Amino acid sequence: MLDILKQLLGTKPKVFRTDIARRFELLGRVGQGSMSKVWRARDSHSARTVAVKVLDKVKTQKFEARFPPSFKKPSEGEVAVTLKHPHIVETYEFGVTTDDEQFLVMEFVEGVSLTVLIEMQNDVMVKNRLNFMIQLGEAVEYFHKAGWIHRDLCPRNVMVDEQSQIKLIDFGLVVPNTTEFRKPGNRTGTANYMAPELIKRQVTDQRLDIFSFAVTCFEMWAKQLPWESAMTLEAIVQHINKPPIEIRTVVPGINEDVAAVIMKGLERDPADRWQTMSEMLTPLRNARQRLATRKRKTQATSE
Repeated sequence: MLDILKQLLGTKPKVFRTDIARRFELLGRVGQGSMSKVWRARDSHSARTVAVKVLDKVKTQKFEARFPPSFKKPSEGEVAVTLKHPHIVETYEFGVTTDDEQFLVMEFVEGVSLTVLIEMQNDVMVKNRLNFMIQLGEAVEYFHKAGWIHRDLCPRNVMVDEQSQIKLIDFGLVVPNTTEFRKPGNRTGTANYMAPELIKRQVTDQRLDIFSFAVTCFEMWAKQLPWESAMTLEAIVQHINKPPIEIRTVVPGINEDVAAVIMKGLERDPADRWQTMSEMLTPLRNARQRLATRKRKTQATSE
């Protein structure tokens, strides 16, 4: 993975432009982020149904301009095409349109946003919360080991397919986990999920993703954020100085070990959080195993 990162930070290849309208049959819009539009489409080259993501040219240029050219920041497509994990959406290729817009061609995920399931709190959500946490955590673990910081982990950037499998889908704010990109000053992300050190313009690292992951997990269980939701960074700055809501008070039946994992991930000081996603996943997997064993014993007793 480190070799891939070094290659991406090196000389960029010649760009060939693609006429999206001729290459793809655009079947319908399936999503729109703050910096992109996504279509369900049929690829004339492969005949398969794909998701085509087209990045807003002006907004993308504005974001990339935050980093000096000497940093050689890789594009979203350059990052995404290297990622091969069952809980990360697969990117088949990337390029530039004839209108000078960056685009990505990805697997099309039949499913719903994690945001929808959090709001519905239906059987799928209730039965799979812990599995969803572990699946998403495994995606982030892989991502971190590959040398990246996501910077925008939140339910909006997670899909759940028809087999209840998590798919992390957005890499627009990703940066390499290197000294240059960990420097303070670049506030990017979704405000309610931003780690305190990012908001305070301090030095950051992969632990900011652990904080955002913990906020997402809290929301999966509680259907609310660990703090009062805020719409502006100014309001966020105010609430990061308050301790998070104790999840056991809003979800009385939550497993104690799972609750403790989430609360540690929400620590304001990165030194007090889980230091790696691998470390955080261990007690979650152990809790899942204990709960599964307990369920089997209960079923055996009732038979």
